[in-house]
Amino acid sequence: MDDQTFNEPRIALNRIYTRAGDTGQTRLVGGQRVSKDDLRIDCYGTIDELNACIGAARTTAEELAGRAEPVRTLASILMRVQHELFNLGSILATLPEDVHAKQPRITEAEVEQLEREIDAANEELKPLRSFVLPGGNRLDAELHICRTVCRRAERLLVRLAREQTVPPEALRYLNRLSDALFVWSRWANHALGTSETLWEPNASATGRTSS
Repeated sequence: MDDQTFNEPRIALNRIYTRAGDTGQTRLVGGQRVSKDDLRIDCYGTIDELNACIGAARTTAEELAGRAEPVRTLASILMRVQHELFNLGSILATLPEDVHAKQPRITEAEVEQLEREIDAANEELKPLRSFVLPGGNRLDAELHICRTVCRRAERLLVRLAREQTVPPEALRYLNRLSDALFVWSRWANHALGTSETLWEPNASATGRTSS
């Protein structure tokens, strides 16, 4: 596409419940009725879950921006990611033969932007000497929740790609996003001046008893 702009939404949500899904089926964008536990539905449903989790992390980042102004930038990035995830959900809710030229989707531009942001944040961090446990601060923990949901969405999309045509950019995007969420969780500790919680194998009940 020469023009990378997408069509604006054309919806009117006047009624929230329609009873159309009471039989356990739903419709794709092209009108096809499928079971609500169809793998494609599971994929974009998990992306919807991820979007909600990122919304929670973004709210936390906005609340903490008063303590560290750079966190406001992260909140802005997370807002953009939420829009991108909705674009991703749109394309996954559509069978390839029904995709329109201007339909919202993920492109290489989104993948490349995440890579730039990963590199920029990672430059401020010290190399890791152990695995990280979530929980240095609230924002760190919420970003780790986002990361794990993102990994689950990626696994589901890999499964779907074995059975149906999936845009390769979608897979790359989720892979980069999970990496970005990990780096941002570490960066949140750095920006807010809190210590990372590193994995210590002998901090377990077994290790303490043996010592």
